[in-house]
Amino acid sequence: MASASTSKCNSYALENESIKMVSQDGLSQDLSESVPQLPGEILITDKEVIYICPFNGPIKGRVYITNYRLYLRSLETDLRNLRFALKQEGHSRRDMFEILTRYAFPLAHSLPLFAFLNEEKFNVDGWTIYNPVEEYRRQGLPNHHWRITFINKCYELCDTYPAVLVVPYRTSDDDLRRVATFRSRNRIPVLSWIHPENKMVIMRCSQPLVGMSGKRNKDDEKYLDVIRETNRQISKLTIYDARPSVNAVANKATGGGYESDDAYHNAELSFLDIHNIHVMRESLKKVKDIVYPNIEESHWLSSLESTHWLEHIKLVLTGAIQVADKVSSGKSSVLVHCSDGWDRTAQLTSLAMLMLDSFYRSIEGFEILVQKEWISFGHKFASRIGHGDKNHADADRSPIFLQFIDCVWQMSKQFPTAFEFNECFLITILDHLYSCRFGTFLFNCESARERQKLTERTVSVWSLINSNKDKFKNPFYTKEINRVLYPVASMRHLELWVNYYIRWNPRIKQQQPNPVEQRYMELLALRDDYIKRLEELHLANSAKLSDPPASPSSPSQVMPHMQTHF
Repeated sequence: MASASTSKCNSYALENESIKMVSQDGLSQDLSESVPQLPGEILITDKEVIYICPFNGPIKGRVYITNYRLYLRSLETDLRNLRFALKQEGHSRRDMFEILTRYAFPLAHSLPLFAFLNEEKFNVDGWTIYNPVEEYRRQGLPNHHWRITFINKCYELCDTYPAVLVVPYRTSDDDLRRVATFRSRNRIPVLSWIHPENKMVIMRCSQPLVGMSGKRNKDDEKYLDVIRETNRQISKLTIYDARPSVNAVANKATGGGYESDDAYHNAELSFLDIHNIHVMRESLKKVKDIVYPNIEESHWLSSLESTHWLEHIKLVLTGAIQVADKVSSGKSSVLVHCSDGWDRTAQLTSLAMLMLDSFYRSIEGFEILVQKEWISFGHKFASRIGHGDKNHADADRSPIFLQFIDCVWQMSKQFPTAFEFNECFLITILDHLYSCRFGTFLFNCESARERQKLTERTVSVWSLINSNKDKFKNPFYTKEINRVLYPVASMRHLELWVNYYIRWNPRIKQQQPNPVEQRYMELLALRDDYIKRLEELHLANSAKLSDPPASPSSPSQVMPHMQTHF
């Protein structure tokens, strides 16, 4: 369940933006009289409460619970972590708690997620943004070396992979079935991206099922060799295992493992030392602890260091840089995997593709990247986020996608003109990663989404964004073709994303847009105004020219065409 709050005196800019945006979609705009509601949103109950604010003490207000959100109206500013005190009137507190729990965790109470009730309409259909065949064609595929296969069209080969896959032309579908038996969850090596010039590729998969006995599979070994030979590559195929080496060895005990030198003679294996989902979950919890409810200024740097969050960001970025550099230099094609190939693997492939391919730095290109490498290739959004599930202690919860977006934000800070989208775009994606307002991030894989007919029954978050692109555009964006971005992945160049992680703390001054950006936006608005006036003058002049001339010296006859450098 989403949460929102407002104040008659003041409220946070981001919340204001959200309310204004929904108001354009038909919500009640008189915030002093009623609670803004989305189409399909229903008020369940409301009650006067005292909000126990960790910063300002007790605050009187009224809390509203709908089938989508908890909404607090008060006379003061407040925070997103909410504690309430209610009057002791019979069982009013218990009733309120039961209603809140019911709609905050709908799946635990046999209720639908709000995305299936949302009746919002947009002038853009976000579900059409990604077509796998069209995206592979944009990359120049299929060609003489790579083919598109529909072996997984019914999700029989691998139930967590997409229906459309790209594999070496020389490999038959029967070969793929044999390889699948030796890869965890049947997630075979498939192509994610091909370099437009040197034709080196980024492949992704899961770990081989080596086990403690050191099993081998001739079909898998041959398949990796075919990948290496596809572009007449002389050097060894580079395999990047995202895990620390000790973890990869430990996975042998559960039937997994890695590609050993004695079995894969023409491959070179490197471990990237990125920790697992449990380490990342605990790291983010530590970040939360140091930013809420109090921030100790005197120990801030040591406290931030103790979370290891930026250290993990550094390792993910470093790994992606290695992948991108190996492919861009033409030295070798790359195969990336972790354990199951849906967490760290997605981070590495998508970040490397973002560094290599400027198309993915546009708004629609980034949406396609997320749809392709994360959503269609089976990142377990439902398990990692826990949509509608009350089990907060679930060991599958982990901020893997959030970490990826954080890495993208770090890159955008280092390359301020390289991305068409702005910070608001990234924050909006993360907000709706958790909100359940849209269907985009629901369920764990493509096959589950098709069974639930998600594109027919829910709205895509890309509909919201693409119907109002100006709000999400970076004014400094300069479109460049084939420029590879190599961010500096050292600790002194990375920073905590304050506008995301600490945006609701009233004691932290929000990072304002820099003066140059503000002035640039003002100039753009001024340009638009001048262009509008110019068009009006042209129309007026055209109308005068169409009338019979009053005299040869009429100003309308001698008026030259106006031009503007804007």
